[in-house]
Amino acid sequence: MTASATSPAAFTGHDLACRRGGRVVFEGLDFALQPGQALVLVGPNGSGKSSLLRLMAGLLPPFLGELRWQGAPVGADAEAHRGRLAYLGHLDAVKPALGVAENLRFWIDLAGGDAQALKAALDRFNLAELAQMPARYLSAGQRRRLALARVVAVPRALWLLDEPSTGLDQRSVAALEQAIADHRRSGGIVVASTHVPLALAGAGSLDLAGYDA
Repeated sequence: MTASATSPAAFTGHDLACRRGGRVVFEGLDFALQPGQALVLVGPNGSGKSSLLRLMAGLLPPFLGELRWQGAPVGADAEAHRGRLAYLGHLDAVKPALGVAENLRFWIDLAGGDAQALKAALDRFNLAELAQMPARYLSAGQRRRLALARVVAVPRALWLLDEPSTGLDQRSVAALEQAIADHRRSGGIVVASTHVPLALAGAGSLDLAGYDA
């Protein structure tokens, strides 16, 4: 997806290459996203979808190329970039000893949020009845819903979601799609990898198989 000539994109990648374990996973990759847009990463296993998301999150440095936010290099202020994004990887980042609500409260307090955000996040992913349950007893799908609730509970401009629908039932997938739609409607940007089709109106698609080195 590209920006118009008169309106620079908020989040862009320029001639990106990624190297893992001595192998160049992809190279020559460009993207440009405006506020409210979404980009779906597709491609076979090993094509670099997770690596690109980690690179976008600042967890992995580009081998070549540059990421920019509103025209400024992301690497010039890594702390500011971390503060504008929510990253959901394959691991759910759930503390098993804490209850469902306690897990969310930890992340909300860390970001300076409020109790209203906690309730809204629990309701969004149908977790209110499980609020006091220790996370160690949650099923895989419940843990994923809790991880997604963390994303919506803490306002961030950029969502980076790696296979977000893993383990979710149909009702929870619908809740995820609605959460993404609401985030985009408020001007947020979403980049997601998925093997399962998600109903993301007007989303662009980037097939990483085309950038295989």
